[in-house]
Amino acid sequence: MTSATHSTLFPQDPHPGRSTAPPQGADAVLDGLDPEQREVATALHGPVCVLAGAGTGKTRAITHRIAYGVHAGILQPATVLAVTFTARAAGEMRGRLRALGVPGAQARTFHSAALRQLQFFWPKAVGGPLPRIVDRKFQLVADAAAACRIRLDRGELRDTIAEIEWSKVTQTVPADYPAAAAEAGREVPRPAAEIAQLYSAYEALKRDRGMIDFEDVLLLTVGILEDRHDIAEQVRAQYQHFVVDEYQDVSPLQQRLLDLWLGERDSLCVVGDASQTIYSFTGATPDHLLDFRLRHPGATIVKLVRDYRSSPQVVHLANGLLAQAAGRAAEHRLELVSQREKGPEPRYTEYADEPAEAEGAARRIRDLIASGVPASEIAVLFRTNSQSATYEQALADAEVPYQLRGAERFFERTEVRDAGAALRGAARSGGNDRLVEEAVDLPSQVRAVLSTRGWTTRPPAGSGAARDRWESLAALVRLAEEFAATRPGATLGEFVGELDERAGAQHAPTVEGVTLASLHAAKGLEWDAVFVVGIAEGMMPIAYARTDDQIEEERRLLYVGVTRARQHLSVSWSLARSPGGRAGRRPSRFLDGLRPGSAGPGARTAGAAGGIERGTATAAEERPRRRTRTVARCRVCGRTLTEAGEMKLMRCEDCPSDMDEGLYQRLRAWRELQAGRTGQPAFCVFTDKTLIAIAESVPEEEHDLARIPGVGLRKVRRFGTDVLAICAGQDLAPEAVEG
Repeated sequence: MTSATHSTLFPQDPHPGRSTAPPQGADAVLDGLDPEQREVATALHGPVCVLAGAGTGKTRAITHRIAYGVHAGILQPATVLAVTFTARAAGEMRGRLRALGVPGAQARTFHSAALRQLQFFWPKAVGGPLPRIVDRKFQLVADAAAACRIRLDRGELRDTIAEIEWSKVTQTVPADYPAAAAEAGREVPRPAAEIAQLYSAYEALKRDRGMIDFEDVLLLTVGILEDRHDIAEQVRAQYQHFVVDEYQDVSPLQQRLLDLWLGERDSLCVVGDASQTIYSFTGATPDHLLDFRLRHPGATIVKLVRDYRSSPQVVHLANGLLAQAAGRAAEHRLELVSQREKGPEPRYTEYADEPAEAEGAARRIRDLIASGVPASEIAVLFRTNSQSATYEQALADAEVPYQLRGAERFFERTEVRDAGAALRGAARSGGNDRLVEEAVDLPSQVRAVLSTRGWTTRPPAGSGAARDRWESLAALVRLAEEFAATRPGATLGEFVGELDERAGAQHAPTVEGVTLASLHAAKGLEWDAVFVVGIAEGMMPIAYARTDDQIEEERRLLYVGVTRARQHLSVSWSLARSPGGRAGRRPSRFLDGLRPGSAGPGARTAGAAGGIERGTATAAEERPRRRTRTVARCRVCGRTLTEAGEMKLMRCEDCPSDMDEGLYQRLRAWRELQAGRTGQPAFCVFTDKTLIAIAESVPEEEHDLARIPGVGLRKVRRFGTDVLAICAGQDLAPEAVEG
């Protein structure tokens, strides 16, 4: 995995990671920039808007812009504030600026920059210590629900938190939430009046407990800068030149803070791509980017379209996706032009079911690794995090190491904290530490210390906890090697300081393993090989995307996924969720006219590799003949059912259930044993909804069981005897359960 700020194609940086001296003089900063990037770097006066497509070197352009301004004597490093949206992107930007001889310029996220200002000015503006910041809202919102006597399940709690966060970044108070949510077309988890009540109770609980949340950091900073002109002027005296990356994702609250930082000045450079707007559900809007010329009539506009990341074949598909787009963002789309040599055509593969799709991806990943592609340069990207379990299992079965992006934070892992403590102790001891006294350089010292914590020159066999711990320690060793390459003569103490800075910014090093990530979490990253999976109707676009704007955001999300690939790109989908399930799915509409053999608006030639591959069929994937689809109706009230979950239950979610709770629990226990025996996730045996449907209908014959959605003839042949016996109240013999 590599940050999207990286490329091996730019002429002045052919060997990333190798120690290079900072450029000598302003003109040297411009070496290796293409004409458009050079225009960005030299446009130092007045407002500048950079429209930068995926892989076009936008971070390179803006970091060289800062460096050129500093080396030319036009900018002072301490007066520059570069703002981006992730700690990793900010860390990469600081590293690039340091390599360009500009270590003093600030590169932070909006929240990090606001928090520093809030901590500094709070005693002066408000008095006393800054309230404690809430790490996670879950418990507070649960307490607010209890106070309001509103029962929320875990999913509703999560969705309520999202609505509160959206309200705050769009500057919507509780009383205005129902109207604002309706106007924005929000899919609310509960009646809007209840969400407003929960929002108000949550805010009251925070005040009572002397706490603030992540969004309050921005709101309070805005409030202080608006109320205290002396503090606002002090901030403006400190920061006089602003650069904002990923400007298409700015929320109204962040724009308000940016306006307060700027004051009446116009020394602002923004960079963005409306076609990569994928966070509208959080309150982000591309309107600030698209309206930049209206707000700043004299602005310089530069378009970056030379794609240094992806092969012509990947770029061709990416351009094709946007060619079919509609809406305001589509009117400003950029046609990318690949600067790389020809690569393989994207592979399109159709599978019988999701487990087969995951196994197929794992096989191809194993082949890529065998051919020399590092595991860390391969990613599997999916629409929702719930899809990851199947791919985790498939990769583990194939003995392929993997890491989950968005899981536990790297620097919070036990082995990483222990390693940091050991390195810190060795740094304090200096030459008196027996472990490091014979080491010749920094990487050797780090290897020596981490060898006491489980690091070895070769990884442990297989996957699991031991391999995960080793991967974390190996990532620290590689980081030490990179740090020593960029800072010759660096000491162990300086490396520990670098770790502390990265931990504070959550700027984790790369772990050697295939990355599993949602499409949203993949933003800003790139890999040599990318598998975009589950690209079927209902998942892409997601089923709850109903309005034109929501559909177009789903298209942009797929575009982001496709443009993460440098060389190898695989797009796949499955016809059914589970083995033996009804094969009722079809490929995403976004692929119409793009995948070989398909037709649709804006159809394009997809390249020489015609045809769609079918996933390797086995006897286990044999499917019964499809039956004519009929209208599904609730067996309680008779209403037509449209949601997949309700169709499995054969009733509305809110209609009374006549489920036998004891039978349901016995079925769950049996499922766990079957899952353990086969090594599959439990849902691959039967989902919870299917077990509920079985426990409600209590089938007596095989044909009754086969009619339950989610069962099918294949599973009847495999599990029918056991399930019918459990439904009949019989105790299964141990050898029957064990297969």
